[in-house]
Amino acid sequence: MTKPRILLADDHTMFVEALHKVLEPEFDLVGSVGDGRALLEAAPRLKPDVILLDLSMPLLNGIDAAQQLRQSLPSVKVVFLSMHGDPTYVTEAFRAGASGYVLKRASATELIQAIRIALRGHLYMSPLLAKGVLDPLLHHRPSPSSAQATLTLRQREVLQLVAEGRSLKEIASILCVSAKTVEFHKTRISKQLGLHTTADLTKYAVTHGLVSP
Repeated sequence: MTKPRILLADDHTMFVEALHKVLEPEFDLVGSVGDGRALLEAAPRLKPDVILLDLSMPLLNGIDAAQQLRQSLPSVKVVFLSMHGDPTYVTEAFRAGASGYVLKRASATELIQAIRIALRGHLYMSPLLAKGVLDPLLHHRPSPSSAQATLTLRQREVLQLVAEGRSLKEIASILCVSAKTVEFHKTRISKQLGLHTTADLTKYAVTHGLVSP
């Protein structure tokens, strides 16, 4: 019987190596990537059944990557494997199309169970998560404090890269736009959020899970 195909997306090498040992007996691990943009390139090529995805990744965070994957690969199941247990992060992950959300401190048995449930077309949420997660998710109430409720996808992309300390020229190259376009987006972001320094924008990005502290 063919094993389900798994693609790993996490920028911590030692953690990815540990996942290989846990998952290899039951699944076909088709590859691993270390940032969100590499994931968007690899997923269509490798055609996984399930993507195990970290929330905070360089270049493009997991939530925004999952949103784009939902458009290009709607049949792929996405299971977040994250250290973040805040209800806002979890809710945004499911709104982005996740089939599961597992905390990194969970057991290997729980992770395998989450993957199996996702493959059957159901949703899985770690029992360790805060009880307040499901209510706003099921009732589709907006999350006013979330970056996703305020900014467009392109604005979130620019904000993340600014928070990572990249120059306008670097951001322009990554996003394949002009530096002037990047500057325009940064100015709009600052105006919309009422934040006028790079330090304030970075703090906002960290608070909303777009980049790691």
